[in-house]
Amino acid sequence: MPLSEYEQRVLEQMERQLTSDDPRLANTLTQRGRRPVGRYVLAGVGVAVGLLLLVLGAASDGLVWLGVVGFVVMFAAVTFAFAVPRRSGPQGVVRGDGSVSRGTAAPRPATKRGGQQGFMARFEERWERRRGDSGR
Repeated sequence: MPLSEYEQRVLEQMERQLTSDDPRLANTLTQRGRRPVGRYVLAGVGVAVGLLLLVLGAASDGLVWLGVVGFVVMFAAVTFAFAVPRRSGPQGVVRGDGSVSRGTAAPRPATKRGGQQGFMARFEERWERRRGDSGR
């Protein structure tokens, strides 16, 4: 069932709001998650070599260590295939002015009225209002 015109307008408005509020998140969400094929080919070769070593180690009496090495190679190849590649670029905490610093972000002081409120502060305030409305 297609969306109504109103729903399409609301969805477009939400997309514009997301893009203006957090362009990096919007960019991440719109990118396709395609990984290079070479990564899977290399992992497939690693699994095949590991399987060969595992079978050779199991077939021979004195080369049990070869089977263990084969299993480790197979496990590493599969892990390599499904691991998310690291992205290059600045890493750390992005400050309000756009600069990046190493380490963790300093905790923000909790604000009650006015300005930007944290999620938990807004949640607690709404919870208190509901409790007050129910007569407790």
